[in-house]
Amino acid sequence: MKFSKNEIFDLIKAWVAIAIAFTIVLRHRYDYSLSLIFFLSIITVGIGFLLHELAHKWVAQKYKCFAEFKSFNLMLLIAIILSFVGFIFAAPGAVFISGHINKDKNGKISLAGPLTNIILALIFLPFSFASGFLQTIGAFGFQINSWLALFNMIPFGNLDGEKILKWNKAIYILIVIVSLILVFL
Repeated sequence: MKFSKNEIFDLIKAWVAIAIAFTIVLRHRYDYSLSLIFFLSIITVGIGFLLHELAHKWVAQKYKCFAEFKSFNLMLLIAIILSFVGFIFAAPGAVFISGHINKDKNGKISLAGPLTNIILALIFLPFSFASGFLQTIGAFGFQINSWLALFNMIPFGNLDGEKILKWNKAIYILIVIVSLILVFL
């Protein structure tokens, strides 16, 4: 994959901002130090966000499109501010794509993100049966990635669900059902 310096900075900035927001929200939920909660957030939410966006970028570049992540600075700030009242609304940014993209390619590029979160949720799941901090990482990683997959399937605006639904209704329904099962597991 090809990255610009600005894109790498934006990815790191969004990753850290999301981790900070979740650390603030989770600081009362877990009996761990702030540094451990930040680590939990970096590993679970941060990797879920990062790999979700990189999956979009990778598929778009496979289609010979230009693809670059750009952070939404105002939304990062809002996420951190809202976290102080116990609420997370994270819209850290998006992968902007240019090139020849038809409905089929756009659907597949969009599918890459939620599918990545489903895979990550399944990777985290076995760790949720461990003990101690590893169990916390597994349980929270499973929960947050399941939720990220489902949230991104909302067929609204610029979310992945809108593009996947326009491309292939059967795949849309399958991913929503799998995400719902994981969220309520």
